[in-house]
Amino acid sequence: MVREFRTIALIGKYQSQDVAQAVLGIANFLTQRGLTVWLDEATARTTALENQFTVCDFEDIGAGADLAVVLGGDGTMLLTARRLASYGVPLVGVNQGRLGFLTDISRDAATERLGAMLDGAYLEERRSLLEAEVLQDNRPIFRTLAMNDVVVNKGEIGRMIEFDVCINGEFVYTQRSDGMIVSTPTGSTAYALSANGPILHPGVAGIALVPLCPHNLTARPVTLSDDSQIEMVVRPPHDARVHFDGQEHVNLRGGDRVRVVRSDQHVTLLHPEGYSYFAMLREKLHWSASPRHL
Repeated sequence: MVREFRTIALIGKYQSQDVAQAVLGIANFLTQRGLTVWLDEATARTTALENQFTVCDFEDIGAGADLAVVLGGDGTMLLTARRLASYGVPLVGVNQGRLGFLTDISRDAATERLGAMLDGAYLEERRSLLEAEVLQDNRPIFRTLAMNDVVVNKGEIGRMIEFDVCINGEFVYTQRSDGMIVSTPTGSTAYALSANGPILHPGVAGIALVPLCPHNLTARPVTLSDDSQIEMVVRPPHDARVHFDGQEHVNLRGGDRVRVVRSDQHVTLLHPEGYSYFAMLREKLHWSASPRHL
């Protein structure tokens, strides 16, 4: 079933004046098509366009927008996805960053591709999220969502940390390492990939556990079913830190627990017609390039 788009929200890269021209160009294009254009508050302030278009916060966008167009890199998409996940607003990414695994429309082709998508020529895809909480003295002190990954690491200290890993309430092992990445399929091409984790197709119902520089060399990445509950417990006297999509973090002390499960919420991404996940990997990871071109 083709969606009907009447109100479009534009969300730009945080505190980046470089997106101003792109935001204005797309906003004018959408207005000429008779559509209502909203800007999120941060984008409006950064681009100085608050007097030209309606300015809304994420709650208003979630409640009233039919589509959110994200202009930035993957970080901007991750932030937007978490803020709008509970509302079900579909997202389209225009790449203003570097690799852009999630923002798959090029800046130069933005209006052409968006025009075709508004006419119904798009592919719709659901991406899973992680729900994570931090428990201190068995009391929840922080809870959030992650689209890419939840990462427990050594924080600012210069030595390894020790933590217990439990899956579905069963003790698996005590790991001595720089930390652990708990990754969605979306996040498998991010930090987890740099740590030699597996690439998981977005259609795979799985969660990847990827150790960071483990002291035991037989500690290898493991892929779990996405109905698993993962718990990591920092062993005293170690301190650590847990990061969520690299954008939020909580400091941990010995005995603190990080519990991760798949969220009931999801993110809907819209891709241009003809989008291919494997074509995207070939381009971003240079799979078909000869060594001299790399």
